[in-house]
Amino acid sequence: MGSGIWTASAVNMHQWLGIDTGVLLIIIGVINALTNQILIHKIDIKRFVGQIIFVLFYGYFIDIFTWIFDQLGMPHYNIVARGFFAILGIVFFCIAISLYQRANIIMHPNDDTTNILRFHYLKGNATLSQVIDFIPPIIVVLISFIYTHQIYSINIATLFSIIFNGILIATADKYIWPGLKHNFTVKFQNRS
Repeated sequence: MGSGIWTASAVNMHQWLGIDTGVLLIIIGVINALTNQILIHKIDIKRFVGQIIFVLFYGYFIDIFTWIFDQLGMPHYNIVARGFFAILGIVFFCIAISLYQRANIIMHPNDDTTNILRFHYLKGNATLSQVIDFIPPIIVVLISFIYTHQIYSINIATLFSIIFNGILIATADKYIWPGLKHNFTVKFQNRS
């Protein structure tokens, strides 16, 4: 029924290149962590190392959860059940993103990108920061399609994610543990 667009881009690259999806998610995360260093206009070793550690675990756990869902037979559930669980998963990960972006201890590089975009380039707009962050994986899916002539892991849940991620995160910011405030700060280096 689809997945978040970043994961879907890794699935499409897996189909095109044959590289394990978890490994691709780690590679994407490393590239994104490097991009974040550019976006904040300085080298922040602690932030970079934390993000690399996060993606190493994330990529590994994606493979584990894929195996668990396969063992539970989820790919064979009826379309309504699969759609429900896919959308529910997106709602839960948006709530989780809201909480851990506000805590700002260690984040997945993609989520840090949305925070950087949101607070340093887009005047706090969570929805627009999510939309901009989705452009690279959409391009990856399109390039993969050129080579495979098929699109994988994109469906109703992906569309739901693209449309509602920013809205769900902003809503969770307001209603889920509202006392937890964003402690996001980055001082830009003076380039003069």
